[in-house]
Amino acid sequence: MKAKKTILCVDDNEQLLSVRKIILETRGYRVLACTNGKEALDIFKQGGIDLVLTDLAMPEVDGVELIDSVKSLAPETPAILFSGKVKIYERQTRADLFLPKGMYAPMELLEHIRLMLVRKRGPRKAAARLPLHSSVGSTRTNTTYSAAS
Repeated sequence: MKAKKTILCVDDNEQLLSVRKIILETRGYRVLACTNGKEALDIFKQGGIDLVLTDLAMPEVDGVELIDSVKSLAPETPAILFSGKVKIYERQTRADLFLPKGMYAPMELLEHIRLMLVRKRGPRKAAARLPLHSSVGSTRTNTTYSAAS
């Protein structure tokens, strides 16, 4: 069984946080949920987080500050910033993706997360799973193909 990826999910709206946590857990992710950026940063510093999903507007430490801190500690960690108040985020941010709340389907969020985690992992090395040489019935021939064929 493959190890579950751990997502740090942060939102000061506890209802939305709970819904997002359930969606992610039903897809096999391990979710650590926090209601503020300060608590989230403390959890992130303990290690083992594969992706950060955070709200923009939160008390104390907002989403931009949280992602800045995360990227300073672990630049390879993917981070998604979202907001219900802002539809287009134009400030400079180190987030890998900005999503306006309510403007995307849950499946779209799940696909963004999947792709970011694949990108973080890097391509699987197919050559590592295949034998380098097969001695059974193999003969090497040099074939040249002409462009006219």
